Amino acid sequence: MTISPEPLLKTPLNDLHVSLGARMVPFAGYSMPVQYPAGLMAEHHHTRNAAGLFDVSHMGQLRLVGADAAAAFESLIPVDVIDLPVGKQRYGLLLNDEGGIIDDLMFFQREADMSDAGPPQGAKAPSGGSEPHAMGERGGDIFVIVNGACKVGDIAHIQARIGARCQVIPMPERALLALQGPQAVTALSRLAPGVEKLVFMTGGRFTVQAGTQRIEVFLTRSGYTGEDGFEISVHESDAEALAKALLAQPEVKPIGLGARNSLRLEAGLPLYGNDIDNSTTPVEAGLNWAMQKVRRTDGARAGGFPGAEKILGQLATGAAGLQRKRVGLLALERIPVRDHSELQDMNGQKIGEVTSGLFGPTIDKPIAMGYVPPAFAAVSTRINAIVRGKSVPMEVVAMPFVPTRYFRG
Repeated sequence: MTISPEPLLKTPLNDLHVSLGARMVPFAGYSMPVQYPAGLMAEHHHTRNAAGLFDVSHMGQLRLVGADAAAAFESLIPVDVIDLPVGKQRYGLLLNDEGGIIDDLMFFQREADMSDAGPPQGAKAPSGGSEPHAMGERGGDIFVIVNGACKVGDIAHIQARIGARCQVIPMPERALLALQGPQAVTALSRLAPGVEKLVFMTGGRFTVQAGTQRIEVFLTRSGYTGEDGFEISVHESDAEALAKALLAQPEVKPIGLGARNSLRLEAGLPLYGNDIDNSTTPVEAGLNWAMQKVRRTDGARAGGFPGAEKILGQLATGAAGLQRKRVGLLALERIPVRDHSELQDMNGQKIGEVTSGLFGPTIDKPIAMGYVPPAFAAVSTRINAIVRGKSVPMEVVAMPFVPTRYFRG
């Protein structure tokens, strides 16, 4: 019996993409624009030089609500959630019990709105009487963005692990747009005065003027390109009007998944499913910076997250405790090195594999990420990638390949 594939889902901007001439491809179960008529290279350079608008509505959005939300969420990730101030965003890693990465995500501590957030069914409401001493104890509204291909599993995992401690509220009615590039703030501040006051990894609720329509959004000054910019959560019914208002700004053009991938690779940012997955620990992936001191050995809230013993052990022993490490690679010939290309030492022995690779439009050279043993991970180490049976010389380099330009004030 032939089983028909599941029909592709469509984002609220699907008709707009088609009208703009986008080439649509399957991605994370959705029909998504991979590029527009200008092409990937032009879209990449436009984002680096002006402002690009990306539809990332396939990603998952959810809220964790309740007095215990921060402490509960902190039990799932090796990141400081409790001390994150209201109005700030942080990068997080959802882990399995072996310390592997289930998904990487962004989370934001919003002003608690307890009017629509009672305790979960079956949970005892917290008793009053004492003044909370930490932001997380009183800040009970955490906004989370997870990867599109992982969102169903992520939400189920979070619900199963902490659903008795806080409300886990999926937000399928929300679309997500990313406006990225050095002129993103110029374009958006015309429509939403005040966004220019935000700095990297902060955000809040804003009203966007789209013609005669006023659109309520929640946005952060962040993104996945290495450029300054914003990620904008909006109700699906307002998504097209918002997108059209942004595209009407002279700095802004639509950008597809192809340029999104080349931009994030130049920025040295890992892609879930390629560069990190449930068999990769944060330390192997070089994401030590994402684990604050308070969660590490001798920290005030050390451990207490899945895989803590393994991960804290890797942090303690450094390279000696690892079998592999994520590195940046620069090809020394103008031959693109693609995902899954074998990596060999200079004696022809296999030592690893490329996890992401392409021609970097900004750097004008082939670049890649991959995993190699720590002995080959030092900057300037020479190795070979195998492309169609031939060796391509590569050099380990520091990431990002292109300097990031986040706005920090």
